[in-house]
Amino acid sequence: MIKVLIAEDMHIVRGALVALLRLEPDIDVVGEVATGDEIVPAVRALGAEVAVIDIDLPGKDGLTAAGELHTEVPGCRTLILTSLGRPGTLRRALAAKVSGFLLKDAPPNKLASAVRGVVAGRRIVDGELALAAWDIEECPLTARELEVLRLTAEGSSTVEVAARLYLSAGTVRNYLTNTVTKLNARNRVDAIRIAKETGWL
Repeated sequence: MIKVLIAEDMHIVRGALVALLRLEPDIDVVGEVATGDEIVPAVRALGAEVAVIDIDLPGKDGLTAAGELHTEVPGCRTLILTSLGRPGTLRRALAAKVSGFLLKDAPPNKLASAVRGVVAGRRIVDGELALAAWDIEECPLTARELEVLRLTAEGSSTVEVAARLYLSAGTVRNYLTNTVTKLNARNRVDAIRIAKETGWL
């Protein structure tokens, strides 16, 4: 039996995923969590072989949690579920060493097949999305610029971002100015929009 953990914050969706996978004779859903922070401890406690992770989770987002899981419990495969079929999001997922990337609107039988595939050591990625990711340009922003932009997008002020990242407010403003310039954006709000639409954020 393949032991699976489901990480999804929407109760109805999580229930549907659990019910769907429990119909499979070779898959056992051993646990469910609703936040990214719970994933690594739950995988360790339950011995899950595959973590099916929604990309948008409260606490740690799905990609951050998947990256931590890859480092801390390398034997557990990660399958990201998302409604965001953006090539940049796929690139971020691959950079986090996820085993699979599946769109939520995929046919139901694809989920069980993807679980089996990642356990077998294959990387499972939606074909059209993979081709689109191949063509998209690399994100021009540094990891720190993305971090500053992400916190700004979450509503943090320049002073709050500076405090969280142990930087001066002037340095944060410089990062944001660089980001606006690199993305050819009108302002930081436009930069956030561009980064989100390409899946870089």
